[in-house]
Amino acid sequence: MQDEATVSATDIARLAGVGRAAVSNWRRRHPDFPQPVGGTPISPVFALPEVESWLRDQGKLRELPVEEWAWQQLRAEAGDDLQLGGVLARAGEALVRDHSGGTVSTSPAVPTPSAVPSPSAVPSPSTVQSSPAATAANRSGAAEAVADLAAEWGASPAFEFLLGRYWEAQGRRASATPPELAALMAALAGDAETVLDPACGTGELLVAAAERGSARRLLGQDADSETAALATVRLALRYGTAAGTSIGTTVRTGDSLRADALPGVTADAVLCDPPFHVRTWGHEELTADPRWEYGLPPRLEPELAWVQHALAHVAPGGRAVVLMPAVAAGRRSGRRIRAQLLRSGALRAVIALSALQHVWVLRRPEGGTPTTLLMIDDADRETIVATWEAYRDDPDHDRPGVSRAVPIIDLLDEDVDLTPGPHLSVTGSERTAERFLETHERLTALLARLGGLLPAVRPSADRGESPSVLVAELARIGHLTIHQAPSRRDSDEGGADGLPLLTVEDVIEGRPASARMSPSDGRWIATRAGDVVIAATAHRFAARVVEADGALLGPQLSLLRIDPERLDPYFLAGVLGSSANARTSTVQTTGTAGRVDIRRARAPRLPIEEQRRYGVAFRRMAEFESALRATVSLGEQMAHLLADGTADGTLVPAPGEVPAAWPVI
Repeated sequence: MQDEATVSATDIARLAGVGRAAVSNWRRRHPDFPQPVGGTPISPVFALPEVESWLRDQGKLRELPVEEWAWQQLRAEAGDDLQLGGVLARAGEALVRDHSGGTVSTSPAVPTPSAVPSPSAVPSPSTVQSSPAATAANRSGAAEAVADLAAEWGASPAFEFLLGRYWEAQGRRASATPPELAALMAALAGDAETVLDPACGTGELLVAAAERGSARRLLGQDADSETAALATVRLALRYGTAAGTSIGTTVRTGDSLRADALPGVTADAVLCDPPFHVRTWGHEELTADPRWEYGLPPRLEPELAWVQHALAHVAPGGRAVVLMPAVAAGRRSGRRIRAQLLRSGALRAVIALSALQHVWVLRRPEGGTPTTLLMIDDADRETIVATWEAYRDDPDHDRPGVSRAVPIIDLLDEDVDLTPGPHLSVTGSERTAERFLETHERLTALLARLGGLLPAVRPSADRGESPSVLVAELARIGHLTIHQAPSRRDSDEGGADGLPLLTVEDVIEGRPASARMSPSDGRWIATRAGDVVIAATAHRFAARVVEADGALLGPQLSLLRIDPERLDPYFLAGVLGSSANARTSTVQTTGTAGRVDIRRARAPRLPIEEQRRYGVAFRRMAEFESALRATVSLGEQMAHLLADGTADGTLVPAPGEVPAAWPVI
């Protein structure tokens, strides 16, 4: 273990409130910049005390935020990033003890089969697994720093922030299920009281399932002991006794295929993003395993072992949603198992998210055998979920080019290829030419408008920085009020009768509310024209002015309700979207969106008249962005229509369209 903390170039940029490129520039321009003490030539690390001293001498050191201090203490105690998981888990276990009345029990990492004969044997919500090291009387400096962060932010948000930093530090060594994908898989599983993930990692799929609001028991298992410990802490802080809820959370350690820690347990839903890269999954010793109800998985196809393991844990009528490599849909070695899954009615949908990634939706057969399989070739979450939900009442579903209920008899050929694309209906061509001309006219008109939408601005003669004020100060003096949306939707999805709901994606893309919901209580905030709404994700930060009353403020969004006599909304939204504010007011977590602490953002102090001048420029820029997005969308539509029209013979090049000889480039 190192005697002092180390920091990466990214960490230095956070300390100074600049971009990483600025740190690279300092290293080139300043001979006295601290030398690396470890890492690699591409990703060096530096001694934190030396970096702090240099930044202080250069006048570039900001006061170290509590979250950065906690993170640096964790890294210092770990010594290197390979040990971070264990250090973070131990600090998290201390948080669980603090918030659960001190009740922490230690249990075997992998119980024997007789130890878990039924769901009733699964530990109660009050049971939190802990390593002996975490029960030491004296806390480490890292645990104390994490406790300080938890006191300021709350235990679960603090741990989520540090877990997000942990995944950043792992880089290519490990990865978590992306939150958008986890949310999609949870939605396909539907409402379930007991949810199991047999390869749970740090619990991304279990968290996504719990966020739907129906879960009462979360069960997980993972082969990596540190990862399982992180999942245990994460679930305990979010949903267990430490969070004051009644959701039972249990995570076991062990390889689910070789040493199933929950052999007698069935769940309403099984969600799984398995480690397909592990080819030594136990083929030889598991040849007679009773889980292979649909056939012995080929040695080089562990994905078909995971599918059958998931089905073995699903209660009759329950669902399993498994992330699959696309090649599993067509490999000849797996065709017999695919055929059995189809004949039995166990496989209900195959969804192609990309050329590399599919999602299979399965169920434990109960009653009659279905005659069709739903196939979807689309990456849009709302389209996928809506299609899956409508399929139950529309067995003849067919949306050309996107999705289709394919007769199972048509799939049971020599190959049993379940790749969706070849089985979808071709888009109808009766209006291709007409739609192409309509799109052409709209795109031409939009391109003519673009130049006129650009704001008229010029370089300032005075390059000095303007005095600025924190949003927290603007709230204190009454120029605005700050509102936060509820963190989750504890309400019914509204369907066509629900109220419009702004999402993070709506704000990022500058579009109207795209979701709907029926609020179950008065916590939900109705937006008003002139409000400023702020959203953040791992890659974007945006502030937009609400143009019309009525939409509800969705989860993970912040809202500023301003006094228009003192602040111009378009000016405020514009400056809040600056790169500096994105860095200072967005805290990344492992959830779908970043946590926005908008109180830390700043705005220049300007008279209201000057704010309004800037506001006009920002408003025109927002209109330009919207028109540009529409241009790209229309361009993509025209490209598809041109391809369709050429293929079906309804479009031909106009005279003179093709030159006699292509120019030499």
